[in-house]
Amino acid sequence: MTLQIEKIRNDFPILKRKIKGHSLVYLDNAASSQKPKQVLDAMHSFYQANYANIHRGVYTIAEEATEAFESAREAVVKFIHAKSIREVIFTRGTTESINLVRFAWGTKNIQSGDEILLTEMEHHSNLVPWQMLAKEKGAKLKFIPIDAQGRLDLNKLDDLLSPKTKLLAMTWCSNTLGTINPVEKIIAAAHAKGIPVLLDAAQAAPHIAIDVQKIDCDFLAFSSHKMLGPTGIGVLYAKEALLENMDPFLGGGEMIKTVEWESSTWNDLPGKFEAGTQSIAEAVGLKAAIEYLESIGMEAIHQHEQSLVRYTMERLREVEGVKMFGPPAEERCGLVAFTLNGVHPHDVAAILDRNGICVRAGHHCTQPLHRKLGLEASVRASFYVYNTKEEVDLFIDALKETAKVFKQ
Repeated sequence: MTLQIEKIRNDFPILKRKIKGHSLVYLDNAASSQKPKQVLDAMHSFYQANYANIHRGVYTIAEEATEAFESAREAVVKFIHAKSIREVIFTRGTTESINLVRFAWGTKNIQSGDEILLTEMEHHSNLVPWQMLAKEKGAKLKFIPIDAQGRLDLNKLDDLLSPKTKLLAMTWCSNTLGTINPVEKIIAAAHAKGIPVLLDAAQAAPHIAIDVQKIDCDFLAFSSHKMLGPTGIGVLYAKEALLENMDPFLGGGEMIKTVEWESSTWNDLPGKFEAGTQSIAEAVGLKAAIEYLESIGMEAIHQHEQSLVRYTMERLREVEGVKMFGPPAEERCGLVAFTLNGVHPHDVAAILDRNGICVRAGHHCTQPLHRKLGLEASVRASFYVYNTKEEVDLFIDALKETAKVFKQ
């Protein structure tokens, strides 16, 4: 399916900007995406006409705000094919969602001598919390290695899923290599040994269709701001039985049923894990973003991004000194990380910015992975629904000029 790119691009006001006299070419979508006017308008309208705190007031606009917030949850349920609203918790983002599991599930279920299995391609958000828990509990981290093309080496999976393994926490799509991992196969292998699985879907949710019941993950975390929505809100999906047995992450208003001087009882799901005033307008924006993505179709978005990645990888081979990392285009989400021989990634990004081109330079919150690749940093170009081949051409032309400048 061919996307109506010009129509889509007209929905994004920021794409009309000029940077240093050049049209903005935004290729840092793996970090955060731009927002369509449908999202901006939905949030603006809510603040103008319906804003109030939720779940407490019986007056009209409070009831409207509550309905808007809870309809956003229903949109998430549909988007990821959860069983019910009881399985969808709103958080501030992927990082908080993973930390919620670390505290509310991990502290109760991980003991001294236990093992937590991760992969060598994890973002720091799905590595540091487990480092902290392992240190606190006397547990051990193990890692599924990657091969030379940036795929997980699943030949070692059966041995790594040992009787001591109490959790497998892994990324669905690598934010550095672009690798789309075969999560359904890996989850089935873990479940065969009674091991629950957490998926970091920060790079998956914006780009590919998700069915949590089909893949049968136990936990899944993602952020709104990477999928056309606002910052400050994200999602933790978890199976209801797990959530029922977990203790609250934060204490305060809204997450309680009754409060006495010395004790309290907890609210029903999902309120048990949503203490305090929530990001209400941001939930409205997230719902609008989901509706926008669904109007295009997640499969169409994925195909569009893969065509851009394939084209980009072909064009990058024209640039002398470029080395790319990760698997072939058909096994990737919409990003390419690379280095340019003799030029620091920050210098590459700075010169591209002179041409209005936004790319990411650094370790992309995957320092251990970069060190395994023999790198301190790389350049990353990442795509989304509004990017075009013409933008890729501008990016490649500017990169060729960069290579010439530093070759002199």
